[in-house]
Amino acid sequence: MNMIVCVKQVPDPEAPPASFKVDSATNKVIPPPGVKPVLSPFDEQAVEAALRIKDAKGGKVTVVSLGNNLVRDVVKKPLAMGADELVLLEDAAFEDSDSWSTAFALAMAIRKIGAFDLIFCGRQASDWDAGQVGSGIAEILGIPSVTIARKVTVADGKALVERVTSDGYEEVEVPFPALVTVSNELGEARYAALKGIMAAAKKQPIVWKPADIGVNPSEVGAAGRRTRLLKLFQPVKEGKCEIVAGENPADAAAKLALRLREAKVI
Repeated sequence: MNMIVCVKQVPDPEAPPASFKVDSATNKVIPPPGVKPVLSPFDEQAVEAALRIKDAKGGKVTVVSLGNNLVRDVVKKPLAMGADELVLLEDAAFEDSDSWSTAFALAMAIRKIGAFDLIFCGRQASDWDAGQVGSGIAEILGIPSVTIARKVTVADGKALVERVTSDGYEEVEVPFPALVTVSNELGEARYAALKGIMAAAKKQPIVWKPADIGVNPSEVGAAGRRTRLLKLFQPVKEGKCEIVAGENPADAAAKLALRLREAKVI
């Protein structure tokens, strides 16, 4: 089994929302000071899905991440968990990508890596929550995809996927090669043991620039975007309180009911 897992470094989603600021001039989020980046949680579960198959059937797990100035301790976490190889698409040209330019760059990197049986992605990244990159990679590579998986097993050249639905789950069988996006219903990702952390510290990632994957810088990152962000803003939450008084509880209740009717609440 040759498996590839796509992961993304994101601002810690557990950070207080009020700590994030938006630069309205550039339509960019200003990372809060003191908040360290992490792997997107759904991507950690995608790594876990691949490692469970490796534990059961053997094989190789290659992790791919895209960005610039990636924090090594963050992107090396899959290695500490048990993945075999880490490929970084790391260059200023990859910055500010949208779902399309991210999927395109990752797909070109996967083609360069070579033969594979399964690609795993998180169902969505915890920063933009678009949930489009995994399906985009599958479309570009011309392979089938199954989304929102809670369990993945393999046998006889096929993957059996339990896919989450609104009222339960459905079982989908898909032949190799294929792409699967993994949801939190898979369960918690394993902790990296000390032995794995020490081994990951010694491993050096493979770093590729746009030319290494056979693409022009104009095709990736901000230059390769196919969407235009018109406005990025933090919603304003406003609330007001009105005290309804009365001569006695019954009078107050009657006035409250009248006020609620006027407001079309009841």
